[in-house]
Amino acid sequence: MSKAFTREIESDDEEDSEAQSALPLPAGTRNYMTPAGFSALRAELLQLLDEERPKVVEVVHWAASNGDRSENGDYLYGKKRLREIDRRTRFLTKRLERAEVVDPSVHFGSEQIFFGATVTYADQHGEERTITIKGVDEVDSLRGEVSWVAPVARALIKARVGEEVRLHTPAGDQTLEILAVSYPAPA
Repeated sequence: MSKAFTREIESDDEEDSEAQSALPLPAGTRNYMTPAGFSALRAELLQLLDEERPKVVEVVHWAASNGDRSENGDYLYGKKRLREIDRRTRFLTKRLERAEVVDPSVHFGSEQIFFGATVTYADQHGEERTITIKGVDEVDSLRGEVSWVAPVARALIKARVGEEVRLHTPAGDQTLEILAVSYPAPA
């Protein structure tokens, strides 16, 4: 059978694969996000819509005008990239619509842990670790950030400096001692 008569079938599962690969939010909760995280996602959405998508559309239009589309790499890969851009756009739009922006600087000077806190704690072996509690869509684990739905964040939230909290892990319960808490300064 000729490629001209075959068609890629996009199922709803394939289109929503990005949404499924993102960290899910607990049922009935809001999508908490810092102002910086909200701005970053919004900037990505605008960049896709205002810059990248129009460029790809232009390439696809040019490639389509060249004739045979079945073996035209610019056309095929351009159409694939358009689907990826549209999928990411839908994902970002949904996440931004559900976002609840929480400014962590309102807790500046507080010793209690809330969303947006940078927390230094020691485990039962005396190893210290510093994490920042952020929204599901803005976490960068390489920079020591954890989602507010992560078990360690849930164990720490509402505790204060000097307190010990229990963290339930597959390897067993751990005790974490909170050493320091900080928040960004108000603007």
